[in-house]
Amino acid sequence: MNSSAEGVLNLIGRYDREALRAVRVGLLLPWANVAVEEELPRCGLVNTVFHHARLVPSSGATAVGASFWHGLRGAAAEAVESMVHLPLNATVLACTSAGFTDGPPLPAGTVTAFDAVVEGLRAMKARQVVLATPYPDPVTCAEAEALRDAGFTVLAHAGLGLADGYPDVPPGKIRRLLRELPTGPLDAADAVVLSCTGWRTLTCVEPLERDLGKPVLSSNLAIALHAAQLSAGVIP
Repeated sequence: MNSSAEGVLNLIGRYDREALRAVRVGLLLPWANVAVEEELPRCGLVNTVFHHARLVPSSGATAVGASFWHGLRGAAAEAVESMVHLPLNATVLACTSAGFTDGPPLPAGTVTAFDAVVEGLRAMKARQVVLATPYPDPVTCAEAEALRDAGFTVLAHAGLGLADGYPDVPPGKIRRLLRELPTGPLDAADAVVLSCTGWRTLTCVEPLERDLGKPVLSSNLAIALHAAQLSAGVIP
């Protein structure tokens, strides 16, 4: 079975079993995000240690928008400095939307969750995707365009229209969001992307993969896959 047909958790586990080294990843977390710390430990990684630093936007914002993205990116340098004495193999800004919007430059070498999604889709050899997010429509459309700029065909996209409160989205609402998409794009897609590190998607992934017959990549799974590829030497 090629990787494009393989379940994402299985792909992560395969890379992790092929590990050449243990790795340490610094995670820069949006200050109100709880899902990353809940989901990453459940991805089965045994060769990765995650070190956390929380990013507090100067605006105090938690809702997605310019002040939130600019604030996260602006706080990243101090957070990276707080981990300067750790032997990190990578640093990840665990926010997807901050990776395809604007704001201050990030510290050198910092990967965003959006970068990890792009990297993960390429590892899965997925070219045509369907995108689902909790974001307001303009943000979802901006991500669809960013995926197209990265070389993917976005067959369909949908969002919940929410600017905040992502941890409160129940799994059933995520499944309903996908069911509302046309069946044609879902059938033709190589993979489904559940974007955003802030909503809890892990319990949805494997049932959706069984129902749809294709891999489902969430932002948090993309971070886990990035770490597993680091440990396997796929990423330097």
